[in-house]
Amino acid sequence: MNESPHQQFFSSLTLSSSLLDHPNALQSSSSTSSLSNSPTISIKKRSNLERREEELRKARVAIRRAVKLKNYTSNEDMTYIPTGQIYRNSFAFHQSHIEMMKRFKVWSYKEGDQPLVHDGPVNDIYGIEGQFIDELENVMGARFRASQPEEAHAFFLPFSVANIVHYIYKPITSPADFNRARLHRIFNDYVDVVARKYPLWNQSNGADHFMVSCHDWAPDVPGSKPEFFKDFIRGLCNANTSEGFKPNIDFSIPEINIPKGKLKPPFMGQNPENRTILAFFAGRAHGYIREILFSYWKGKDKDIQVYDNLTKGQNYHELIGHSKFCLCPSGYEVASPREVEAIYSGCVPVVISDNYSLPFNDVLDWSKFSVAIPVKQISEIKKILQEIPHDKYLQMHKNVMKVRRHFMVNRPAQPFDVFHMILHSVWLRRLNIKLPS
Repeated sequence: MNESPHQQFFSSLTLSSSLLDHPNALQSSSSTSSLSNSPTISIKKRSNLERREEELRKARVAIRRAVKLKNYTSNEDMTYIPTGQIYRNSFAFHQSHIEMMKRFKVWSYKEGDQPLVHDGPVNDIYGIEGQFIDELENVMGARFRASQPEEAHAFFLPFSVANIVHYIYKPITSPADFNRARLHRIFNDYVDVVARKYPLWNQSNGADHFMVSCHDWAPDVPGSKPEFFKDFIRGLCNANTSEGFKPNIDFSIPEINIPKGKLKPPFMGQNPENRTILAFFAGRAHGYIREILFSYWKGKDKDIQVYDNLTKGQNYHELIGHSKFCLCPSGYEVASPREVEAIYSGCVPVVISDNYSLPFNDVLDWSKFSVAIPVKQISEIKKILQEIPHDKYLQMHKNVMKVRRHFMVNRPAQPFDVFHMILHSVWLRRLNIKLPS
């Protein structure tokens, strides 16, 4: 039986049904004691943990109510209201985002020095790493930052895998120098420091702690002690389910190629009627998937334009802007900035990958604004795309333009942009954890 949209949304948010059926189930039994049966009332002061869990319980109830009533509840004016088919359940997502904005508190550990910690690249394909660290710690943190660690619902480890590799793995003189041991030592030492100083890691076995990284090595961070870090939340661009990515714990983030001095590339997207190229790709032959793509399509078809190198006078973003569909084949890793580049330009992404968990797919229904083509069907790309009815393509283009806001890099961050979507992914996983008092 197919799941309904709200069941799909909650597949990663396994909330106890007793909380929905009995909203007061988590209240202390002493709150129901009768005055006639007891001459005095003993009021137990709740711990910080109990208060945090009560906040999360209220959020769960509010989200369920929104799903049931197909409406949202908020005391603030809404600048954007999620609606439409790009969402698995727009009511659940909207109320969840409202609850996150109202309640969610994050503690970013202060330990460590730049550039390995509290710093990171802000440009190119790893740029989201440094941008998120800086935004959370210095800008948007004003709303989400806990004043002390005991008040936080989640805990951020602000280290940069990209900077660790850049500064620590030098010089590289042989393949052996790429061994992950140095990365493991730095990460393990950092966790050991914060675990010794605070009781918070041990309180949850790391289940309410998270990292964010787009570097290719980021999935290997906890590799030296996989059992110790089995509950640790990883926000990864390289969300490869065949290499240890766990969608119920980890979350996928988009790889965004951030230009130097800018937050996004120039918009050169055309209206659908002016998009004369059926499908487009330009990039190096990184990995076996692209090699297969080139073998079938490079220089062989005017409708499926595939390049490993653009000639003088050709503009990459202009070509994307004139294409109906943009081919997004994985490179050496599953992550690629191609999906976001396509979305920015109003080009429908065609995801060609194996084992890729798409960004924010707890909330977003990628089937409504992208096309998935298995690697084994690369030879059929033209046939598959030509068989998509024109009215369906127009709807997908409309959905691409609508979903852009969730992939935009804004400084300072704005509600529903990529930074809020990253935090919302953490928020969803924190809602799914109930810590013992």
